[in-house]
Amino acid sequence: MKQGIGYSAVGDTFDDFLLIKEATKGVASNGKAFLTLILRDATGEMEAKLWDATKEDESLFIAEQIIRVTGEVNQFRGKSQLKIMSLRPAQPTDGVQISDFVEKAPVEKAYLSEKLTEAIFEMQNPTIQRLVRAFIKKYQEGLLTYPAASKNHHEYASGLAHHIVSMLHVGRELHKLYPELNKDLLYAGIILHDLGKLKELSGVVTTSYTLEGKLLGHIPIMVEEIGLMARELQIEGEEVLILQHLVLSHHGRAEWGSPTPPLVREAELLHLIDLIDAKMNMLNRALDKVKPGEFTERLFAMDNRAFYKPLFEEN
Repeated sequence: MKQGIGYSAVGDTFDDFLLIKEATKGVASNGKAFLTLILRDATGEMEAKLWDATKEDESLFIAEQIIRVTGEVNQFRGKSQLKIMSLRPAQPTDGVQISDFVEKAPVEKAYLSEKLTEAIFEMQNPTIQRLVRAFIKKYQEGLLTYPAASKNHHEYASGLAHHIVSMLHVGRELHKLYPELNKDLLYAGIILHDLGKLKELSGVVTTSYTLEGKLLGHIPIMVEEIGLMARELQIEGEEVLILQHLVLSHHGRAEWGSPTPPLVREAELLHLIDLIDAKMNMLNRALDKVKPGEFTERLFAMDNRAFYKPLFEEN
């Protein structure tokens, strides 16, 4: 089995460096303070509890602090949890740095950039192409480094671009099956639908929601951005409105965050492709961490289901 916190199973002992992603103070039933720590390395993350936390602990063990941890992996409510035996802050002499603990996309940035450029060159509609090209130029650095989410799917460095490029692959194949689709519109929707996350999320290392992200969310942010970019480029026409609709409706339902459902064919397909890629990313990464014949942990974003890895996958 591969090494790292993401591959640690119940009953395993752990003794290595980890990065604190989140640190939250709580008070136990006995009145004593404790810290809930989300600890991560490049293979994944795990929750841990530091009981009887002192004031010094609260000031030492904070987000983006690297620590040396010794503990044992237990299970709590269907999920692995690290029982801490000992921990200490990392020292300069330990030779570790934050970038060592950041999970990265399984493909290089150069590949992701190349595939985005290919999609733009395939576009025939000059208005759509011009708009998308302007956004890629404006947000290129963030697009190629940001995660697609703070948790659940593509929550790693370059995850946003990885998500978009994977969706473009699916969209290209579906266009072959359904040539009636407007490929330009579908590609543009795929590339733009989550760009608002560059303002919604704080960054790569300990990803959280910005104030703008909490109060507005990436969908309204991006709908406004499309309107502003169109005015800046002096672009008018129905393409702008339809692109805004694709972004506005890509979550599919009001209860999932979309103020309007998809009412354009390409908007419906964008929603479905987004779901497919997000779910497959979650499933593939969870199943990679278990042996054939075992179940994954319960996946909250998959209706809290645990998924089985068939025995014949050994062959």
